[in-house]
Amino acid sequence: MATNSRIKPVERATNRSWDEWLKFMDGIGAENLDHKEIALKVYEELDGTIDRLGWWTQAVTVAYEQYIGRRIPGQRPDGTFQMSVSKSTKLSMEELMDKWKDFAAKDKTVQGVIVDGDLRVSGTDRRITWRTKAKDGSSVIVTSEPKKNGTASIVAAQIGLQTLELNDDAREKWASIVKRFLDSV
Repeated sequence: MATNSRIKPVERATNRSWDEWLKFMDGIGAENLDHKEIALKVYEELDGTIDRLGWWTQAVTVAYEQYIGRRIPGQRPDGTFQMSVSKSTKLSMEELMDKWKDFAAKDKTVQGVIVDGDLRVSGTDRRITWRTKAKDGSSVIVTSEPKKNGTASIVAAQIGLQTLELNDDAREKWASIVKRFLDSV
């Protein structure tokens, strides 16, 4: 049974020990449920007791799946992997995304990863999202997310990678891309 760094935050946020969560999971037969079924039971259990209910529902569910060895960190319920890299900037949310769009259109590494013609940009007051498909079939999502002081963070994610090795390679590549982008603004 693997343990991970998610357990302590789950204990603090839910005000329950990991042993109490394991008893709950045993009680619902979680070992025989899929991710969605476990998450629904956890959601019902936490409803009305915690802020950011959906986020903590996922945190408890993923921590349990990792604990029993169903998946490893970075692995999604479908067996694929996802990674993300984030950095704070001094730019506003809109300015950050405008500069990212210009950079991404010209950067050879970004252009070497993504599929032409599938780019979509959408936004709300909570985030602006640039999304497209990668040549390997995974999804690439770059978001500009506001910070309290009027600045924004950039988050680059690649979702649906087939192996842990591809995930690690993508993390290294996107960390380099984000660094190069921030150095250019």
